[in-house]
Amino acid sequence: MAKTPEKKVKDQVTKLLDSVGAYWFYPVMGGYGASGVPDIVACYKSVFIGIECKAGSNTPTALQMKNLNRISQAGGYSAVINETNLDDLEIILKRIAKLGDPLQKSAA
Repeated sequence: MAKTPEKKVKDQVTKLLDSVGAYWFYPVMGGYGASGVPDIVACYKSVFIGIECKAGSNTPTALQMKNLNRISQAGGYSAVINETNLDDLEIILKRIAKLGDPLQKSAA
């Protein structure tokens, strides 16, 4: 079975998240799930990250953008990633790594 263009983006994103040791999952949408949740939900060094993956010139829906904005407003990071801007996620992960893990600092 051939991979869709969006699946290829998701694979690149999860490979990058794995490379830094981030926890991530694909939320399962169902009867009780919330609509507009990002494709990939991750946690890296105690920081919440929502990632919407798109292929080509596809753009997020208004509801997806609303959720991404809510994540940012709550102190997490959010991003829309496609084939051309995977480096945006790399920048986010490097920024988080520079901050360090706030939970590790408070436990010391």
